Amino acid sequence: MVDISEVTAVPSPDLLTPDNCAVLFVDHQPQMFFAAASGDRSSVINSTVGLAKTAKVFDVPVVLSTVAAESFSGPLMPQLAGVFPDRKIIDRTTMNAWEDVAFVEAVKATGRKKLVIAGLWTEVCVVLPTLSALSQGYEVYVVTDASAGVSPQAHEHAIHRMVQGGAIPVTWVQVLLELQRDWARTDTYVPVTEVVKEHAGAYGLGVVYAQAVIGAHAAG
Repeated sequence: MVDISEVTAVPSPDLLTPDNCAVLFVDHQPQMFFAAASGDRSSVINSTVGLAKTAKVFDVPVVLSTVAAESFSGPLMPQLAGVFPDRKIIDRTTMNAWEDVAFVEAVKATGRKKLVIAGLWTEVCVVLPTLSALSQGYEVYVVTDASAGVSPQAHEHAIHRMVQGGAIPVTWVQVLLELQRDWARTDTYVPVTEVVKEHAGAYGLGVVYAQAVIGAHAAG
């Protein structure tokens, strides 16, 4: 039952904020992309970079990780590494990043209990750490359009498995706008709209149009 007298204009504690989450990028590497056939690879790359720039705009802690970078999978994709040129990349032998001590310690060091995760492949390198983190009390948000599996079915079933385990599926634009939330937040207004224009497709073009026709401060 709703107690009308207790209703106030405050956001839900379930929402992501720049102060309560960390973003984890797992295995966005060439060898992993070769078999990532659940969707358009260029779109996945674009979404991944959009998510990375979102984290940077809001100064959200980020953990970057690869698997077998030198022996099999290749380096972290340069578009992602370029957003965080000074960030240490944690290379692992484990398919489950949550079984790597350095990775888990890096996550713990963020101090955040809400984890936003994206990676390749969804059915392995995203599912395994997601379920592992959930089992230890973390809240996990899976960025589905910045992740990909070896087939549409593999990607879809992996998402279903994580949702059944308690994870929350989101998209990168959803994360961006949830962190911004109010267009009156002028400190991030301009960088957010720049990310939108560069990576949000038709929405970005809409912002370009609105700013050209209405004015530089058009928003929403």
